[in-house]
Amino acid sequence: MTPAKPRPSPAAPVPTSPHAHLSARWDAFVRQDRVQAGSLIITVFGDAVLPRGGRLWLGSLIQLLAPLGVNERLVRTAVYRLVQEGWLVTQACGRRTDYLLSPSGQARIAEAARQIYAARAPRWDLHWRLLLATGTWSARERDRLRRSLFWQGYGELAGNTFIHPSADVAATFDALHADGLGARRADLLALRAERLPLRGTAADRELVRLAWNLEALAQAYIGFEQRYASIVAELERAPASPPLAFVGRTLLIHDWRRLLLRDPQLPQELLPRDWPGERARQLTRRAYRLLLQPAEQHLDQTLQWADGYVPAAAPWLWQRFEPLDDECSLGTPRPR
Repeated sequence: MTPAKPRPSPAAPVPTSPHAHLSARWDAFVRQDRVQAGSLIITVFGDAVLPRGGRLWLGSLIQLLAPLGVNERLVRTAVYRLVQEGWLVTQACGRRTDYLLSPSGQARIAEAARQIYAARAPRWDLHWRLLLATGTWSARERDRLRRSLFWQGYGELAGNTFIHPSADVAATFDALHADGLGARRADLLALRAERLPLRGTAADRELVRLAWNLEALAQAYIGFEQRYASIVAELERAPASPPLAFVGRTLLIHDWRRLLLRDPQLPQELLPRDWPGERARQLTRRAYRLLLQPAEQHLDQTLQWADGYVPAAAPWLWQRFEPLDDECSLGTPRPR
Protein backbone atom coordinates (compact mmCIF):
# COMPACT_ATOMS: atom_id res chain seq x y z
CA MET A 1 0.00 0.00 0.00
CA THR A 2 1.43 3.30 -1.04
CA PRO A 3 1.93 5.57 1.96
CA ALA A 4 -0.06 8.78 1.88
CA LYS A 5 1.91 11.84 0.92
CA PRO A 6 2.36 14.33 3.73
CA ARG A 7 0.07 17.33 3.41
CA PRO A 8 1.97 20.54 2.71
CA SER A 9 2.05 23.10 5.46
CA PRO A 10 -0.38 25.94 4.82
CA ALA A 11 1.29 28.96 3.34
CA ALA A 12 1.28 32.19 5.26
CA PRO A 13 -1.79 34.24 4.37
CA VAL A 14 -1.15 36.82 1.69
CA PRO A 15 -2.90 40.16 2.23
CA THR A 16 -5.54 40.60 -0.43
CA SER A 17 -6.05 44.32 0.07
CA PRO A 18 -3.77 46.51 -2.07
CA HIS A 19 -3.44 48.80 0.95
CA ALA A 20 -3.12 46.28 3.78
CA HIS A 21 -0.35 48.18 5.58
CA LEU A 22 -2.20 51.50 5.42
CA SER A 23 -5.36 49.78 6.65
CA ALA A 24 -3.36 48.23 9.49
CA ARG A 25 -2.07 51.66 10.55
CA TRP A 26 -5.63 53.00 10.42
CA ASP A 27 -6.93 50.10 12.50
CA ALA A 28 -4.15 50.49 15.07
CA PHE A 29 -4.94 54.18 15.46
CA VAL A 30 -8.65 53.58 15.94
CA ARG A 31 -8.00 50.80 18.47
CA GLN A 32 -5.91 53.00 20.77
CA ASP A 33 -7.09 53.06 24.35
CA ARG A 34 -7.49 56.80 24.06
CA VAL A 35 -7.43 59.02 20.99
CA GLN A 36 -6.10 62.52 21.68
CA ALA A 37 -8.94 64.25 19.84
CA GLY A 38 -7.62 67.78 20.38
CA SER A 39 -4.22 66.97 18.91
CA LEU A 40 -5.83 65.21 15.95
CA ILE A 41 -8.09 68.20 15.29
CA ILE A 42 -5.03 70.48 15.25
CA THR A 43 -3.46 68.17 12.67
CA VAL A 44 -6.60 68.33 10.49
CA PHE A 45 -6.83 72.11 10.79
CA GLY A 46 -3.17 72.60 9.93
CA ASP A 47 -3.06 70.11 7.08
CA ALA A 48 -6.50 70.19 5.47
CA VAL A 49 -8.49 73.17 6.77
CA LEU A 50 -5.90 75.95 6.67
CA PRO A 51 -5.41 75.71 2.86
CA ARG A 52 -9.20 76.10 2.50
CA GLY A 53 -9.53 79.30 4.49
CA GLY A 54 -8.83 78.06 8.02
CA ARG A 55 -12.47 77.44 8.87
CA LEU A 56 -15.11 74.74 8.55
CA TRP A 57 -18.57 73.79 9.73
CA LEU A 58 -18.66 71.66 12.86
CA GLY A 59 -20.72 69.04 11.00
CA SER A 60 -17.95 68.69 8.41
CA LEU A 61 -15.35 68.20 11.13
CA ILE A 62 -17.48 65.50 12.75
CA GLN A 63 -17.83 63.75 9.38
CA LEU A 64 -14.10 63.95 8.65
CA LEU A 65 -13.08 62.55 12.03
CA ALA A 66 -15.64 59.75 12.33
CA PRO A 67 -13.51 57.22 10.38
CA LEU A 68 -10.63 57.92 12.77
CA GLY A 69 -12.59 56.77 15.80
CA VAL A 70 -13.56 60.21 17.10
CA ASN A 71 -17.30 60.39 17.70
CA GLU A 72 -19.47 63.51 17.78
CA ARG A 73 -19.31 63.87 21.54
CA LEU A 74 -15.50 63.77 21.55
CA VAL A 75 -15.33 66.30 18.71
CA ARG A 76 -17.63 68.73 20.52
CA THR A 77 -15.69 68.37 23.77
CA ALA A 78 -12.32 68.79 22.05
CA VAL A 79 -13.26 71.88 20.03
CA TYR A 80 -14.73 73.48 23.15
CA ARG A 81 -11.39 72.99 24.90
CA LEU A 82 -9.47 74.31 21.88
CA VAL A 83 -11.61 77.45 21.98
CA GLN A 84 -10.87 77.84 25.70
CA GLU A 85 -7.15 77.36 25.02
CA GLY A 86 -7.12 80.03 22.32
CA TRP A 87 -6.59 77.77 19.29
CA LEU A 88 -10.04 78.27 17.75
CA VAL A 89 -12.86 80.80 17.67
CA THR A 90 -16.49 80.27 16.70
CA GLN A 91 -18.78 82.05 14.28
CA ALA A 92 -22.50 81.32 14.17
CA CYS A 93 -24.39 81.09 10.87
CA GLY A 94 -28.04 80.56 11.66
CA ARG A 95 -28.35 77.31 13.59
CA ARG A 96 -24.93 76.13 12.43
CA THR A 97 -21.49 77.05 13.71
CA ASP A 98 -18.17 77.47 11.95
CA TYR A 99 -14.89 76.93 13.77
CA LEU A 100 -11.98 79.15 12.73
CA LEU A 101 -8.34 79.29 13.68
CA SER A 102 -7.72 82.19 16.03
CA PRO A 103 -4.89 84.61 15.14
CA SER A 104 -2.76 82.90 17.80
CA GLY A 105 -3.71 79.44 16.57
CA GLN A 106 -2.97 80.38 12.97
CA ALA A 107 0.43 81.79 13.98
CA ARG A 108 1.33 78.61 15.88
CA ILE A 109 0.26 76.36 13.04
CA ALA A 110 2.13 78.47 10.50
CA GLU A 111 5.30 78.23 12.59
CA ALA A 112 4.96 74.47 12.90
CA ALA A 113 4.22 74.15 9.17
CA ARG A 114 7.57 75.68 8.31
CA GLN A 115 9.18 72.60 9.86
CA ILE A 116 6.56 69.99 8.98
CA TYR A 117 6.44 70.71 5.24
CA ALA A 118 10.01 71.83 4.69
CA ALA A 119 11.90 70.13 1.87
CA ARG A 120 14.97 69.86 4.08
CA ALA A 121 16.08 70.64 7.60
CA PRO A 122 16.89 74.34 8.15
CA ARG A 123 20.43 75.64 8.02
CA TRP A 124 22.03 76.70 11.27
CA ASP A 125 23.30 80.21 12.00
CA LEU A 126 25.71 78.82 14.67
CA HIS A 127 23.82 80.57 17.49
CA TRP A 128 21.91 78.95 20.35
CA ARG A 129 18.56 80.18 21.65
CA LEU A 130 18.34 80.02 25.45
CA LEU A 131 15.36 80.43 27.77
CA LEU A 132 16.15 80.88 31.45
CA ALA A 133 13.31 80.36 33.93
CA THR A 134 13.68 82.89 36.74
CA GLY A 135 11.51 83.56 39.76
CA THR A 136 9.56 80.95 41.67
CA TRP A 137 7.68 78.24 39.77
CA SER A 138 5.36 75.66 41.25
CA ALA A 139 6.01 72.02 40.31
CA ARG A 140 2.88 72.04 38.15
CA GLU A 141 3.91 75.22 36.29
CA ARG A 142 7.42 73.91 35.72
CA ASP A 143 6.05 70.68 34.32
CA ARG A 144 3.74 72.61 31.96
CA LEU A 145 6.66 74.77 30.84
CA ARG A 146 8.87 71.74 30.27
CA ARG A 147 6.15 69.93 28.32
CA SER A 148 5.30 72.94 26.14
CA LEU A 149 8.95 73.58 25.28
CA PHE A 150 9.58 69.87 24.69
CA TRP A 151 6.94 69.82 21.95
CA GLN A 152 8.67 72.84 20.39
CA GLY A 153 11.96 70.94 20.23
CA TYR A 154 13.75 72.56 23.17
CA GLY A 155 16.26 70.61 25.21
CA GLU A 156 16.69 71.10 28.95
CA LEU A 157 19.91 71.82 30.79
CA ALA A 158 20.52 72.05 34.51
CA GLY A 159 19.74 75.33 36.20
CA ASN A 160 16.28 75.98 34.72
CA THR A 161 17.74 76.53 31.26
CA PHE A 162 16.15 75.45 27.97
CA ILE A 163 18.03 75.47 24.67
CA HIS A 164 17.30 75.27 20.94
CA PRO A 165 19.57 75.85 17.92
CA SER A 166 17.14 77.68 15.63
CA ALA A 167 13.74 78.35 17.24
CA ASP A 168 11.79 81.52 16.52
CA VAL A 169 11.70 82.81 20.09
CA ALA A 170 8.75 85.12 19.45
CA ALA A 171 6.77 82.12 18.21
CA THR A 172 7.92 80.22 21.29
CA PHE A 173 6.33 82.82 23.55
CA ASP A 174 3.14 82.77 21.47
CA ALA A 175 2.98 79.00 21.99
CA LEU A 176 3.58 79.35 25.73
CA HIS A 177 0.78 81.90 25.91
CA ALA A 178 -1.57 79.52 24.09
CA ASP A 179 -0.56 76.79 26.57
CA GLY A 180 -1.69 78.97 29.47
CA LEU A 181 1.76 80.24 30.50
CA GLY A 182 1.45 83.80 29.22
CA ALA A 183 1.34 85.19 32.75
CA ARG A 184 4.87 83.85 33.38
CA ARG A 185 6.40 85.71 30.42
CA ALA A 186 8.20 88.13 32.74
CA ASP A 187 9.90 85.17 34.44
CA LEU A 188 11.53 83.89 31.25
CA LEU A 189 14.77 85.44 30.01
CA ALA A 190 15.45 84.90 26.29
CA LEU A 191 19.07 84.92 25.10
CA ARG A 192 20.88 84.31 21.81
CA ALA A 193 24.34 82.86 22.36
CA GLU A 194 27.37 81.91 20.29
CA ARG A 195 29.98 79.46 21.53
CA LEU A 196 33.43 81.03 21.67
CA PRO A 197 36.16 78.93 19.97
CA LEU A 198 38.35 78.59 23.06
CA ARG A 199 40.61 75.58 23.34
CA GLY A 200 39.89 73.11 26.08
CA THR A 201 36.24 74.12 26.56
CA ALA A 202 33.21 71.90 26.05
CA ALA A 203 32.15 71.40 22.44
CA ASP A 204 28.68 71.87 20.98
CA ARG A 205 28.30 68.09 20.82
CA GLU A 206 28.59 67.92 24.61
CA LEU A 207 25.77 70.44 24.87
CA VAL A 208 23.68 68.26 22.58
CA ARG A 209 24.41 65.18 24.68
CA LEU A 210 23.26 66.94 27.83
CA ALA A 211 20.11 68.51 26.39
CA TRP A 212 18.61 65.80 24.16
CA ASN A 213 18.23 62.06 24.06
CA LEU A 214 19.18 61.55 20.42
CA GLU A 215 19.21 57.77 20.75
CA ALA A 216 15.51 57.73 21.61
CA LEU A 217 14.75 60.19 18.81
CA ALA A 218 16.70 58.09 16.30
CA GLN A 219 14.73 54.98 17.30
CA ALA A 220 11.50 56.91 16.85
CA TYR A 221 12.57 57.92 13.33
CA ILE A 222 13.52 54.33 12.49
CA GLY A 223 10.14 53.11 13.68
CA PHE A 224 8.45 55.74 11.53
CA GLU A 225 10.48 54.61 8.51
CA GLN A 226 9.56 50.98 9.06
CA ARG A 227 5.89 51.84 9.32
CA TYR A 228 5.60 54.08 6.27
CA ALA A 229 8.03 52.47 3.82
CA SER A 230 5.59 49.60 3.25
CA ILE A 231 2.69 52.07 2.95
CA VAL A 232 4.54 54.06 0.29
CA ALA A 233 5.28 50.85 -1.63
CA GLU A 234 1.56 50.04 -1.61
CA LEU A 235 0.59 53.51 -2.79
CA GLU A 236 3.11 53.35 -5.64
CA ARG A 237 1.48 50.12 -6.82
CA ALA A 238 -2.13 51.25 -6.43
CA PRO A 239 -3.52 54.73 -5.68
CA ALA A 240 -5.74 54.99 -2.63
CA SER A 241 -9.42 55.86 -2.88
CA PRO A 242 -10.27 59.46 -1.85
CA PRO A 243 -11.63 58.52 1.62
CA LEU A 244 -8.69 56.22 2.36
CA ALA A 245 -6.23 58.81 1.04
CA PHE A 246 -7.61 61.42 3.45
CA VAL A 247 -7.27 59.01 6.38
CA GLY A 248 -3.74 58.08 5.29
CA ARG A 249 -2.67 61.68 4.76
CA THR A 250 -4.06 62.72 8.16
CA LEU A 251 -2.32 59.88 9.99
CA LEU A 252 0.93 60.52 8.09
CA ILE A 253 1.06 64.18 9.07
CA HIS A 254 -0.19 63.46 12.59
CA ASP A 255 2.62 60.94 13.14
CA TRP A 256 5.20 63.13 11.40
CA ARG A 257 4.14 66.28 13.27
CA ARG A 258 4.36 64.68 16.70
CA LEU A 259 7.73 63.19 15.83
CA LEU A 260 9.19 66.29 14.21
CA LEU A 261 8.14 68.71 16.92
CA ARG A 262 10.32 66.71 19.32
CA ASP A 263 13.28 67.20 16.99
CA PRO A 264 15.43 70.27 17.72
CA GLN A 265 16.48 70.34 14.05
CA LEU A 266 20.16 70.17 14.89
CA PRO A 267 22.66 70.98 12.15
CA GLN A 268 24.24 68.07 10.34
CA GLU A 269 27.61 68.59 11.99
CA LEU A 270 26.06 67.95 15.43
CA LEU A 271 24.21 64.79 14.48
CA PRO A 272 25.47 61.19 14.47
CA ARG A 273 26.43 59.67 11.16
CA ASP A 274 23.64 58.21 9.06
CA TRP A 275 21.03 60.16 10.99
CA PRO A 276 17.58 58.66 10.13
CA GLY A 277 15.71 61.96 10.37
CA GLU A 278 16.48 63.04 6.81
CA ARG A 279 15.48 59.65 5.39
CA ALA A 280 12.20 59.90 7.26
CA ARG A 281 11.60 63.38 5.82
CA GLN A 282 12.06 62.18 2.25
CA LEU A 283 9.78 59.21 2.93
CA THR A 284 7.11 61.58 4.28
CA ARG A 285 7.48 63.78 1.21
CA ARG A 286 6.95 60.81 -1.10
CA ALA A 287 3.91 59.53 0.84
CA TYR A 288 2.36 63.00 0.91
CA ARG A 289 2.73 63.39 -2.83
CA LEU A 290 0.96 60.06 -3.39
CA LEU A 291 -1.91 60.91 -1.04
CA LEU A 292 -2.47 64.60 -1.72
CA GLN A 293 -4.60 64.58 -4.86
CA PRO A 294 -7.12 61.86 -3.88
CA ALA A 295 -7.37 63.28 -0.35
CA GLU A 296 -8.28 66.67 -1.82
CA GLN A 297 -11.04 64.98 -3.82
CA HIS A 298 -12.46 63.67 -0.55
CA LEU A 299 -12.29 67.16 0.99
CA ASP A 300 -14.13 68.56 -2.05
CA GLN A 301 -17.04 66.31 -1.10
CA THR A 302 -16.84 66.68 2.69
CA LEU A 303 -15.47 70.03 3.83
CA GLN A 304 -17.84 72.99 3.78
CA TRP A 305 -18.66 76.09 5.76
CA ALA A 306 -21.82 76.53 7.81
CA ASP A 307 -23.54 78.40 4.96
CA GLY A 308 -22.88 75.50 2.56
CA TYR A 309 -19.95 77.14 0.76
CA VAL A 310 -17.26 74.69 -0.39
CA PRO A 311 -13.89 76.51 -0.31
CA ALA A 312 -11.21 75.65 -2.83
CA ALA A 313 -7.70 74.72 -1.74
CA ALA A 314 -5.09 77.48 -2.07
CA PRO A 315 -2.48 76.91 -4.81
CA TRP A 316 0.34 76.95 -2.24
CA LEU A 317 -0.91 73.63 -0.92
CA TRP A 318 0.86 71.97 -3.84
CA GLN A 319 4.17 73.55 -2.79
CA ARG A 320 4.44 71.60 0.45
CA PHE A 321 7.67 69.61 0.83
CA GLU A 322 9.06 71.39 -2.25
CA PRO A 323 12.27 73.48 -2.16
CA LEU A 324 11.44 77.17 -2.33
CA ASP A 325 13.88 77.68 -5.19
CA ASP A 326 12.57 74.76 -7.26
CA GLU A 327 9.51 74.44 -9.44
CA CYS A 328 6.77 72.49 -7.71
CA SER A 329 6.52 68.93 -8.99
CA LEU A 330 3.24 68.06 -7.33
CA GLY A 331 1.19 69.42 -10.18
CA THR A 332 -1.32 72.25 -10.22
CA PRO A 333 -4.71 72.38 -8.56
CA ARG A 334 -7.49 70.75 -10.56
CA PRO A 335 -9.85 73.18 -12.31
CA ARG A 336 -13.26 73.55 -10.68
